[in-house]
Order: sequence, then C-alpha cells, then structure tokens
Amino acid sequence: MRIFATAIALAGILAAGTAFAKPVTIKFSHVVADSTPKGQGALMFQKLVKERLGDDKVKVEVYPNSQLFGDAKEMEALALGDVQLIAPSLSKFDKYTKQLQVFDLPFLFDDIAAVDRFQASAEGKKLLTSMEKKGFIGLAYWHNGMKQLSANNPLRKPEDAAGRKFRIQASDVLLEQFKALNSNPQKMAFAEVYQALQTGAIDGQENTWSNIYSQKFYEVQKYITESNHGALDYMVVANTDFWTELPKDVRAELEKILNEVTVEVNKMAEDLNQRDRQRIAESGSSEIIKLTKEETEAWRKAMAPVWATFEKDIGADLIKVANASNTAK
Repeated sequence: MRIFATAIALAGILAAGTAFAKPVTIKFSHVVADSTPKGQGALMFQKLVKERLGDDKVKVEVYPNSQLFGDAKEMEALALGDVQLIAPSLSKFDKYTKQLQVFDLPFLFDDIAAVDRFQASAEGKKLLTSMEKKGFIGLAYWHNGMKQLSANNPLRKPEDAAGRKFRIQASDVLLEQFKALNSNPQKMAFAEVYQALQTGAIDGQENTWSNIYSQKFYEVQKYITESNHGALDYMVVANTDFWTELPKDVRAELEKILNEVTVEVNKMAEDLNQRDRQRIAESGSSEIIKLTKEETEAWRKAMAPVWATFEKDIGADLIKVANASNTAK
C-alpha cells in the first residue's frame, strides 16, 4: 500500500509539473477591426508577448471583428473562461458597476486629453478594480476617441434628431441621452450596425471616426456631425481568477507589456481618428457638418438633464472630479 501511495503521489507531482509547463493560452477577443486603436493594441500586445515570453510560455491569440463573440456575449464568455482578455467599451459595464456610467455622460469631457487626466487620477484608477467582486479585473484604459453623430438627414440642431432611430450600445445613460433629444434609441450589437443602416432599420448612430471608417458606416450615412459629444474608450479586462492565478513572473511581465501597449495605443488613437476623418471627407460619401459654438451649446443644453438623472448612481463627487479634468494642468 505504501508503494502504491508513493506511486500515486509521484504521478501527481509529474502531472502537476506537466500542467505547469503547459503554455498559457490567452484568447484576446474584440469586436472592431484590426486597423482601429483597439485592434492595433491587441496585435501589439500579441507581438510583445511572443518576443518576451515566447509561445512555449504564453501564447496570445487575437480574434477581431466579433469572430468569436459579439459585444453582447463577450462578458459572459470571459466569465466562463472561453476567452481570457477582452476590451469592451466602458458603456458595457453598467450592469456590474454604476460608477463607470460616468464615462457615458454627454459633454462631460471637452476632449480626449481630459479623459486621459481623469483615468490617470486616483479616482479613475480605482474604477479599474470596481468589479473585482463580480469576477472581473480591469487592467488598463485604452482610448478610441470622441464620438460623432451620423444620420441620413443633417443634424445641426437637437431638434433634427427628434423622431429618428439611433443605434446605441447597451447603456442606460446613452438610452436617456437620445431620449433627451426626443429620438428613438435602439440597443444593437456593433456587428449588426452596418446592415441596419443600409436597410434603413435605423436612421443613425454615434461613433468615433476610426470606427465609422473601418466599418464603412460613412458609405451608408449621408451626414456626419462633428459633435464630440462623448468619449468612447475601452477597458482591457480579465477574469479575476484567471489573472490572479497566473505565475507571478508571468503576470508581472504581462502587466508591464500592457502598460507599454496602453501608452502607444493612447498616442495613436488621435492620429488614427484624424486620418480616418480625412479619408471620410475625401471619399465624398458623407458630408461632415462642423457645428458653431452656439450650435454645440444647444446640443449640450439639450443633453444636460442626463447628468441629474444618473448623479445618484454614479456619485456627485465622482462626476465633479471627472468634470474638473477639463481644466486640470
């Protein structure tokens, strides 16, 4: 019996050693094109992990354009371990923490630099860990850019959006934003938007220049209003158990790589958006409408009630800190 027990123990040790030696596979799933800031960030992460850790230790597989899961299913897939890294827009997290709704408040941030300052603050960093008890850990914020409005009718005044059907992400704040314009918001997966615009199932949508270009929304929208009314950013997020159970040296190197990639993604986001804005303008498919200060203020005023609606859930102090990032040095 002693010999048998010893044999079993030895087999267990060998099995454990084999399991430990097996490469860690990280499936990085996202819903946008490789050419976007998020797409480029995922590929950069894959490249650096291969260079520094090697496929024999950690193998990163990148799946863009909803190849594995659409944006309605990716959080569930992460929870189940079907993927190991995702980078949803911040709008996707409101069912897990109401505080992250702060990023969806219309006209809260003047520009992406203000978003950056808020995310780098103590309050912004704290939001990364606000979902740990729900099984998700935020690892980084990645910029995409400021959102623009598109439609097949010109949107110069808030009244121009009345009665129109706009696609939105699954966000209660965005739902109220479009209701404030007396329009008809439609929650819809990102992968379905082009066809819905093409067939007239919806009249318009909101997105960054890079997403509008990469998904060819400009081909099926006659007008794009340069509203810059909100930020569209992402959180790189992992399953808490998966991330914390990685070998410490592996996790430390992955965190270092993610930090480096984040700096580069956030630098390139503005360049990509300006490049794609120019491409859209040169295509002649959509007319870009530039708002005057007075017109912008009218949109800001129309959407202002949304702040009060969500102040209690988000927290007045957090909104104050975020708003202060517009004037912070």
